[in-house]
Amino acid sequence: MQTNLKQHSIVYSQLYCPACVKAKAALAHLGYAVEERIIGQGGTYTKEQLMAAVPNARSVPQIFVNDLYIGGLKELREYLIEHHDYNKED
Repeated sequence: MQTNLKQHSIVYSQLYCPACVKAKAALAHLGYAVEERIIGQGGTYTKEQLMAAVPNARSVPQIFVNDLYIGGLKELREYLIEHHDYNKED
């Protein structure tokens, strides 16, 4: 497993979002610093802020790694497989 302690990620999420939890856990497991930006009720970020960052966002999570837009959980898994030999299904 490759360690990325100096690498940073941003995860736009909502409370009670299983896919968001999985995304944050995968990134943390690989040593990424995870900045969670909670949208809507219970959060400090607005949908408008999410749309400014990702104009075509229709769901959460929306994920950035080192300022590179990745996409959602599926795209994150693809990115991690390509860059870290990540093969976890959940």
